[in-house]
Amino acid sequence: MTVSEHEKGEVEIGIIGLGEMGLMYAKRIVKAGWKRVNVCDRPSHYEQLKVQLKGSGLNVLRDGHAVSRKSDFIIYSVEAENIDKVVAEYGPSTKVGSIVAGQTSVKEPEIRAFEKHLPEDVYIVSCHSLHGPTVDPEGQPLVMIQHRATKAKFELALHIFSCLKSKFVVLSYEEHDRIMADTQAVTHVAFLSMGTAWKTQKQFPWETPQYVGGIENVKVHMALRIYSNKWHVYAGIALMNPTAKIQIKQYSQSVSDLFKLMIQEKEEEFTARVKTAGEFVFGKTRNSSRKPILLSDSILDRFSLSSVPKDKRKPNSHLSLLAMVDCWYSLKINPYEHLMCQTPLFRLWMGITEYLFCNLDMLDEAIHSALYSKDIRADDMEFYSATKGWAECVDIGNTVTYQRRFEDTAKFFEPRFEECNKIGREMIRTIVTKTNK
Repeated sequence: MTVSEHEKGEVEIGIIGLGEMGLMYAKRIVKAGWKRVNVCDRPSHYEQLKVQLKGSGLNVLRDGHAVSRKSDFIIYSVEAENIDKVVAEYGPSTKVGSIVAGQTSVKEPEIRAFEKHLPEDVYIVSCHSLHGPTVDPEGQPLVMIQHRATKAKFELALHIFSCLKSKFVVLSYEEHDRIMADTQAVTHVAFLSMGTAWKTQKQFPWETPQYVGGIENVKVHMALRIYSNKWHVYAGIALMNPTAKIQIKQYSQSVSDLFKLMIQEKEEEFTARVKTAGEFVFGKTRNSSRKPILLSDSILDRFSLSSVPKDKRKPNSHLSLLAMVDCWYSLKINPYEHLMCQTPLFRLWMGITEYLFCNLDMLDEAIHSALYSKDIRADDMEFYSATKGWAECVDIGNTVTYQRRFEDTAKFFEPRFEECNKIGREMIRTIVTKTNK
């Protein structure tokens, strides 16, 4: 099935919610030649958006009722925690026979809202771009979910989204949420905990010798990249996905178990636990010809914020990475199976973890540092405490507490966001481009 220029002029596309992702989708759809694109945000933003988007080719409407009545293909681009309320408001106005899609990062509440509030004579197709609005979508995974749609309707959705030039990954919404728990929720908690630990230490990591080198550059840039974004982007993924709570709880437990062995200097037990987990996750990878995810230290060193010379580097325990592999092993998760849904963050997280565990000399150095280096012990203690705090916050499910924890840490790092994000974008572009060749 192909979409002709005539069809691009006849099919009306609607987007409800013009945050950064909604606006990115809208602009790319118009650029691809779709001539009738209706958009809206909150009614209070209507007049401002008319001025802001004048001449853009987008038809700005007052609210979701207007978009829903006119459009043949409707995308809800709203936060996961608001999806039920927004669909309840505008869903009953949906045009007969239209296709409705959602962009939320947690699909179970989105699908539930669609089934509850949409008329039975409309189709449901869901989607999720596995990247943020500042990342070029070309080549990035785009999950597509054919929940309640004919083959023809699903293919139309694929053709509309083909303008993003992303890689389609077709899943059920249950598969999506299970994979997102690992590729996003746990990864975010690890980086959130790093940031909170550094803030508690009143320490900019790029000013200390424990955070010098390629792996450390990835940790610092990705942690600050998360904290420079809006808190609700990550809260919804963690708080509304039941599988995420299970995995985050296990990650926190893995950090706790390993830290207790470290401070007791139980070398044999600690080493056996780390290497058993590493063999489960990376054993086959070490002996395969598969191209590694990450690039070499020599390339990653270009993306440093550090003023500390590399020859002054001190060993790091890499507790955050050791615990991640222990978590995967405990839950019997093979993270390589999830690379089809990789986000740039998860790719980098997997990359630095693989890099550590597949370099046995580096792994032995991390194990020795974890057990005996007093220079890194205070950092590890704060990381352990931060992980516990984030896991408890997610388990309770309190968005107010999540927001406060997030924004408190973000404020500490705010002066370096602009510089760090610029370097971080280049890091992502370099790694994705070179490792995809």
